[in-house]
Amino acid sequence: MQEEQNIQNTQETDSTDYRQIRLDKLNAMKAEGKDPFTLTSFPVTHKNTELRAFYEAEEAKVKEAAGEDEDKLSEGLAQIAETTVRIAGRIMSWRRMGKAHFIDVRDHSDRIQVYVRMNDIGKEEFEAFRKWDIGDIIGIEGFVFRTRMGEISVHAKKVTLLSKSLLPLPEKWHGLKDQDTRYRQRYLDLICNPNVKDTFVKRSQIMREIRSYLDNMGYIEVDTPVLLPIEIGASAKPFVTHHNTLNMDMYLRIETELNLKRLIVGGFDRVYEVGRIFRNEGMDPSHNPEFTSVEMYQAYTDYLGMMDLIENMYRTIAINVCGTDTITYQGTEIAIGKPWERLTMVEAVKKYAGVDYNEWATDEDARACAKAKGVEVEEGKNATKGHVLIAFFDEFVEEKLIQPTIIYDYPVENSPLAKRKPNDPAFTERFEYFMYAREMGNAFSELNDPIDQKERFEKQVAAKRAQGNMNCQVDEDYVTALEYGLPPTGGLGFGVDRLVMLLTDSPSIRDVLLFPTMKPLPSDNIANA
Repeated sequence: MQEEQNIQNTQETDSTDYRQIRLDKLNAMKAEGKDPFTLTSFPVTHKNTELRAFYEAEEAKVKEAAGEDEDKLSEGLAQIAETTVRIAGRIMSWRRMGKAHFIDVRDHSDRIQVYVRMNDIGKEEFEAFRKWDIGDIIGIEGFVFRTRMGEISVHAKKVTLLSKSLLPLPEKWHGLKDQDTRYRQRYLDLICNPNVKDTFVKRSQIMREIRSYLDNMGYIEVDTPVLLPIEIGASAKPFVTHHNTLNMDMYLRIETELNLKRLIVGGFDRVYEVGRIFRNEGMDPSHNPEFTSVEMYQAYTDYLGMMDLIENMYRTIAINVCGTDTITYQGTEIAIGKPWERLTMVEAVKKYAGVDYNEWATDEDARACAKAKGVEVEEGKNATKGHVLIAFFDEFVEEKLIQPTIIYDYPVENSPLAKRKPNDPAFTERFEYFMYAREMGNAFSELNDPIDQKERFEKQVAAKRAQGNMNCQVDEDYVTALEYGLPPTGGLGFGVDRLVMLLTDSPSIRDVLLFPTMKPLPSDNIANA
């Protein structure tokens, strides 16, 4: 009768007991001079997927050569068994059948069944093997074959314990509590949910495609500082740290923009950075305090040039990573490959809110319209037409932008780094693009007038200080850089994590970050500030 070893013994419920049992086994091995942690390497010949492909290819050759001749077929299959293979991985399941055991071993690529028999590996080695546990990492030397049930497997001739697992693997993963554990202990998530690994493999592919696309466009990848000496007046709140040697506070960057544009001033025509960004703000399914952005700047183009670039980049990445430029996200088909709709913010508000910015003669008219429509404007009595337009957009438009849509020509009130439109200085040459009602990226025709730029910086700083933040400053060095001359430049930035969410059909940013920021548990013994 087949005896199956389950991940958890139903008679034992305390994980402390599990650990002690396994620790006792480890100590017994050490006493016998068989400490698995002393082993330094185990060269493998195949990953599990490679091994399966190898056998299928060799088996097909043998069958073709043998035809209907059963003897030739048996001889050919025996020749395959003469090839010694070595694999390694973690034991994920175990079925005992007397003096023969079947175990599933998973490596980076996939799982494969391993057949372990006492007559093949020897009685002493088999008795040691029987004491191992699910979760242990082992090496197997043997040959590959197909069982009577048709499953490609490895017939072990030698087994080696490479690392002892002292804690049992969890039996089930379901519900919010386990989801929280998955994020906190990503290593367990990766062990028990192989499909999670696929998400991060795809993330790596996306990163390569981004770099490849920009490199082929003549961009140069650069690195800029994470620690900055001043807090700028931008709306994002930074994390603060202290440099002991210089005895000064420093700020983790909230963007890479200003340093990248300094490089355009210095003579680089096309630069980009894939960088970690830090913002001391809230968390939700699309926000994490640290995230990865890509910012790129190109001299002698404008925001229209960046519109074309991002459309083509997204199509290229989707095709190369997903095999199609029409993807499904949370049950909704997103047509990345079709031409993206392009609307000015004024056009979008008129389309979705039924409100025409051009009918507002004064700021008072705009505020009255907002009040009539029940739209709250943060700036209150000081709200301008631009502030009200932005409030209407946030209230009525963004949630409607499911298919790829570019919204352009933003009010100057919320675009301190974008160039004003020559024919309408109340607006800037800025756009954001949206998918699935989510802002995915932001772009400008970069402001290169140092006088205008300093005035906008000063307004930002004054607004921050009015709110009680006396640390923010004008970045005078950046203004100085502009005074040496920044050519007409198009700039664009987007969050890599949101792109990965889209292309992997992941509902939360935590699903695409290997180690998302989490609130410590009481048991973590981290002091609360």
